[in-house]
Amino acid sequence: MLSTALQMTLIVATVIVGAALVGYLGFKIARSNRDLGTDADKATFETLHQVSVAAPHLAQGLTPEGAAKAGKHLRALLACQALVITDNAAVLAVDGTIPDIEGRGTAPALGLAAAAMAARRTQVKRSEGADLVCSPIMVGDTPVGTVCAYIPRAGAGFVRAVTEVAAWVAAQVGLAELDASRALLMEAEVRALRAQISPHFIYNSLNAIASFINTDPARARELVVEFADFTRYSFRRHGDFTTLAEELQAIDRYLLLEKARFGERIRVSLAIAPEVLSTAIPFLSLQPLVENAVRHGLESKPGGGKITLTASDSGEFALITVEDDGVGIDPGSLAAVLAGTTESVHVGLRNVDVRLRQVYGDAHGLVIDTAPGAGTLITMRIPKFRPGVVPDAPNNAPDGAWNTPNGPRGPLAG
Repeated sequence: MLSTALQMTLIVATVIVGAALVGYLGFKIARSNRDLGTDADKATFETLHQVSVAAPHLAQGLTPEGAAKAGKHLRALLACQALVITDNAAVLAVDGTIPDIEGRGTAPALGLAAAAMAARRTQVKRSEGADLVCSPIMVGDTPVGTVCAYIPRAGAGFVRAVTEVAAWVAAQVGLAELDASRALLMEAEVRALRAQISPHFIYNSLNAIASFINTDPARARELVVEFADFTRYSFRRHGDFTTLAEELQAIDRYLLLEKARFGERIRVSLAIAPEVLSTAIPFLSLQPLVENAVRHGLESKPGGGKITLTASDSGEFALITVEDDGVGIDPGSLAAVLAGTTESVHVGLRNVDVRLRQVYGDAHGLVIDTAPGAGTLITMRIPKFRPGVVPDAPNNAPDGAWNTPNGPRGPLAG
């Protein structure tokens, strides 16, 4: 058996080790808390965390699914018993347990929500079970829903907090509506470009094809296939983006059909870097520039002229140019077209310019150098990699060629 002295020594040693361990853990916890800052800093961090994780769920606006997911984080932010999110007609989501006020469920929240939207300001309803605070979600001057919160006793600070949360939700819903409006605007502009293509180009292409039916049936059949492929691409109903390679396919077909009309009056030179072929670009953003060069640059020039199309790698960007040696454009008239203050045959230029600025920012609009009798050079600078911008159907082709349903195809030149 151990002696009494040895037992006491072991007990003392155990106590010392335990105290040291507790002290070490306490030191680590205290240091961790100091790293997070003051209590105010911690509260700020928690608030920012909750709103940051709630925001993505409102990216599509006020939907039941998004409201349900965002509601969990917003209830944690308000530290309330229950949170109810409504649109302007019904309850979208409930998080937490609604106090049993006369067994009426969400009816009190809907009633107070209607009052808040009608008054366009936060409303408070006091009761023995719990207080209810409802604040309208205002997008512009229009109430689109409410944020309602239950708490045992709602002080002025809590009422202000619910009001601020509703304002934050309104900002997210407003952004979602702005994104939807932008998408509709881009779709409308694409429809305008398609409308520009259809009457003029289709009529002339069919006439050109008809002229070969008796004299060169094989050529006529080839042109019919090219025409069908081009119109199928131009009038497709899906995808806001395409690849540079696919847009070049459409341009290749377009120029083949125009050369059938103009013959040697139109000469084409292309220099395309293979590494930029997979770059995502807005659908129908390059073809209208080439069509503008043909219709308004070369068609009215005696003897025709030359179109030069280049695409090169410029670090983070693909640098694309369309140049013609045609009749040119008066700079004053061009400025009015791009500003949208005049009607012009060059409407395609403005549509493309607006779409590029919407997608990539004002720094990425068209750069146009032109003067009467001096031809036109149009430059577009497209980011090669941009989050959220994905081509509808990537199409990579090596060695300066691009793929078609009938096999690989090289640039049209002449």
